[in-house]
Amino acid sequence: MATDKGMSGLDLTALTAELQSLLPLWVGKIYQYDNTKFGFRFNGEDKARHLFFIEIGRRAHRVPALPPAPKNPSGYSMYLRKFLDGGKILSVTQKSIERVIILEIGKGGGRLNLIIELFDEGNLIVTDEQFVIQNALKKRRFREREIVSGERYEIEGVDLADLAREAFEEILRSQEKDLVRAVAVGLMFGGVMAEELCLRAGVEKAFPTQYLTDEILLRLYDAYRSIILEARSTTHPVIDKGGCWPFPLAGSEGAVLYPTFSDALAAYYPLPKMEEKEEAKREVLSREERIRRQQEGAILKFEEKIRDSERAAELIYENYPDIQQLIDILKAASEKLSWQDIEKLIKNANHPAAKMIVSVNPADASVVVDLGMKVTISVQKSVEGNVGVYYDQMKKFRSKREGAIRAMNRPPPKQKDRAAVPKRQKPKWYHRFRWFETSDGVLVIGGRDADQNEELVKKYMEGGDTFVHADVHGGSVVIVKGKTERMDEVAQFAASYSNFWKGGYGSGDVYAAAPGQVSKTPESGEFVARGAFVIRGERTYYRNAPLAVAVGVVTEPGVAVIGGPVTAIEKKAKHMVRIAPGTFEPNDIAKKVVRMLRDHLPATDAKVLRSILSTEAVAAFIPAGGSDIIEES
Repeated sequence: MATDKGMSGLDLTALTAELQSLLPLWVGKIYQYDNTKFGFRFNGEDKARHLFFIEIGRRAHRVPALPPAPKNPSGYSMYLRKFLDGGKILSVTQKSIERVIILEIGKGGGRLNLIIELFDEGNLIVTDEQFVIQNALKKRRFREREIVSGERYEIEGVDLADLAREAFEEILRSQEKDLVRAVAVGLMFGGVMAEELCLRAGVEKAFPTQYLTDEILLRLYDAYRSIILEARSTTHPVIDKGGCWPFPLAGSEGAVLYPTFSDALAAYYPLPKMEEKEEAKREVLSREERIRRQQEGAILKFEEKIRDSERAAELIYENYPDIQQLIDILKAASEKLSWQDIEKLIKNANHPAAKMIVSVNPADASVVVDLGMKVTISVQKSVEGNVGVYYDQMKKFRSKREGAIRAMNRPPPKQKDRAAVPKRQKPKWYHRFRWFETSDGVLVIGGRDADQNEELVKKYMEGGDTFVHADVHGGSVVIVKGKTERMDEVAQFAASYSNFWKGGYGSGDVYAAAPGQVSKTPESGEFVARGAFVIRGERTYYRNAPLAVAVGVVTEPGVAVIGGPVTAIEKKAKHMVRIAPGTFEPNDIAKKVVRMLRDHLPATDAKVLRSILSTEAVAAFIPAGGSDIIEES
């Protein structure tokens, strides 16, 4: 039943019965943690909440808690939320005794099916009421079926969990194998539960199915029904040394009983530590460590392939007569028929040799047979030749494994120390305005034009701020975001980014007011232009603020161009240039500043700083009007 590799069909029979007993349920939250793991919150009556965890291809059951919700929901989880969130779960069923659960969900007058596949790689599929596929986590095209939008999901077939006695007997007699394999394969019970059925019926597991009598078949059928009914009752789920089971097995040792099957499964399959995985993703590895880990992974894969090749060769020898007969029949048939015709005959044949075949490969005249694991048999080779193919694979993978081991043990080359590469400063919301930080760390923002002046006052000015403006028509509205002891710097900023600079003045007066004094409502008969404001009440003046700005480069917390009052910039900038009103156009001055600053850049910073230190970046801090460079440092 439930093992490290995953849950079986009978496990899902028990889980389906458990979920049915909780109905009605409604779909709440839906999360996707990675490519295989999903979390659902189902809401029940009386404010009950049931957390459901799915690991497609492995397990699905209720859990005490879900992993932390991902910061960014995936596209598929958003699709599930859109169509399933708030829907009522009308039924929970299982496809035959396969590892497939179907949740029928009603929402908005329609019905959808959420199909959870736990076999092979697994899948999560949404279909409409007629089982036409609407979307799937994994789009797949197989020879037997297609999992793509618009195709019908095949749901019909014999229900192996509810067989009549005649159908049960027919399945076992048709297998022509020993009893335990006939039950494991024909009834999809799997090896462990097939042995349990034989024990309950008191029949040797190696008993040949062609010798089954009516009396033995009756005992086997009674055992089959008792296992199905006990799985559906879910009253005695346990964990023992062998795995997690919906009920205790005969001869089970050290079994621990759990209240529900989900409780047992949650204890058996601890939730993945998603936070640790996220930390692992952020872990920065050296090149040598990445290579070493890749080599370790490669070695494990090569060892697995060696074991698989060795086991395949052993299985061919163990089934020598059957394989020889299979080769003889297919070789003779290929002389008269095409492989496409042979493939059709195999699908409808009742011959034991044909029932071994899983798939046909016409391109290389081979078939895949089930010998306990899938083994490829070439019709053009003898039994020994097919074994030789797997022995050659073993040699190849052993050679690759040895090469990987040698590479992993080779000492890494010595590397030169690399200088740290500076990073760009992350953009902030206020960077599109004029801005600087005072020497005591207070943010000051100014408008570049009339529209930004309006926006600053209406959207960003708050009760604890200070409104500042040059005492001249035309200039930046300046907002001081907090209390500062360096109003001299604020005054220089407001005066410099005003028409004082255009006029060629060396200094200018600036006034400050509280936010409550600033208004757009004019006096009777007056007009207030866009970007201008009415100031009512007493103002605070700062006389003869000197006009000058500095433009520089900072590297902490990231690389950026900054500009503003000289004393504020010189405290932070690695290198800077001072500018005063003069004769050169803003763009010409910006080009000169860029050249001067670049001459000071160290070689280690040049690559990053040169991409950031552009004419456009510097021009953003040059006042409108003529300017001269007065000093660099």
